[in-house]
Amino acid sequence: MKQIVAALKFLYSDVLKEDQPAALNIRFRPEQKIPPVLSKQEVNAIIKSVTNLKHRTILMTIYSAGLRLSECLNLRPVDIDWSRNLIHIRQGKGKKDRMAILSDRLKSTLKQYLNEYKPATLLFEGQKSGKYSPTSVQTVMRRAVKKANIQKNATVHTLRHSFATHLLESGTDVRCIQELLGHKRLETTQRYTHMTSVSWDLIKSPLDSIDSD
Repeated sequence: MKQIVAALKFLYSDVLKEDQPAALNIRFRPEQKIPPVLSKQEVNAIIKSVTNLKHRTILMTIYSAGLRLSECLNLRPVDIDWSRNLIHIRQGKGKKDRMAILSDRLKSTLKQYLNEYKPATLLFEGQKSGKYSPTSVQTVMRRAVKKANIQKNATVHTLRHSFATHLLESGTDVRCIQELLGHKRLETTQRYTHMTSVSWDLIKSPLDSIDSD
């Protein structure tokens, strides 16, 4: 239906040079899908399965700060605020700057990585000093998931989903998570409340209250 509507709009605007009929002003309801979420144990297994220091540091950075892949690959060494334990995200989605948290575990790994690789411009550079390939990171993640024997359809972006869900489970306010993720609308962040295990743990199936004897 979307393709048909788009084709008709193109016909009126670009071919016939006429105003579009009001009937074409259709708002499609977005799909409501709950993305997969990894447990903390699964995230740890994925990280441990990656032996390459650069690859492991990239995945750790994305999960520990809840970054988008593009945000991670655009980071520069100067964006790491070591004294305040913060990461400066410049021109994220919507061309907005924001601050993300720098975990203690990532901090030590980053120092080891910087000492070994010594990147010049970007924090994570390719072999020819350009921006690291997003496709390569996705490949690293896919191999790590398989090596860790995780059956979920987890991608690099799943690490960001898991970051938000784990913060909610630890009691972090949803508005704080909204700022950390760089969401414009609170409703976007609130979808993670459907993915946390805290509320589900409080609900017991009526089957468990039935005496089986």
